[in-house]
Amino acid sequence: MGDPLTADPPDGVRPIRTDDAAAVVRASLDDPERFGEIFDAYFAEIHGYASRRLGPDAGADVASQTFLEAFRGRQRYDPSRAGVRTWLYGIATKLVAKHRRSEVRGLRARERLGPGPVGAAEGHADQVDARVSAQGVRGRLAGAIARLSAGERDVLLLVALADLGHQEVAAALGVPYGTVGSRLSRARKKLRTSLGGTNPMRDLENGHG
Repeated sequence: MGDPLTADPPDGVRPIRTDDAAAVVRASLDDPERFGEIFDAYFAEIHGYASRRLGPDAGADVASQTFLEAFRGRQRYDPSRAGVRTWLYGIATKLVAKHRRSEVRGLRARERLGPGPVGAAEGHADQVDARVSAQGVRGRLAGAIARLSAGERDVLLLVALADLGHQEVAAALGVPYGTVGSRLSRARKKLRTSLGGTNPMRDLENGHG
């Protein structure tokens, strides 16, 4: 497989179809070099997710470790349980868990910075960044996300940053489907309360569920 974990993916690479990706993982059991196709297709996306949660340095480490762990554990990948993209997000999220304190400190620091680009619009649900990017969020929204439980934050940010549906989040985290809904509901309620009754997730959550 060479050293794909230290290289940036080629420009213009797009994720491969779910069935094709699963076939590539299976093929890589006999031909390890094939796993480089998975790296090329998904590294930028996973790196972006981890960096938004933890910042660029820790995010890069988590992204690289995600693909290393996926490569080492690819014989255990079960396509009937999750697509390759969802599987990778699950690994990445478990690695983010090792940086919980750092993530919360970063969010609280952004809270102290005051309003970011959304500025005065932070109180209006339809103008808040629907991605809830931990890298770009400041002010009350960052503080509200910091005050969520770890489980609530994982569900919220997998929906917001990874655009995963509830079933995919359940597969990524290894929790029941109903748990995803309840955690997201609690997170939504807490964000509404912290932001004065508005719901910054409204636009994002339309179409999920």
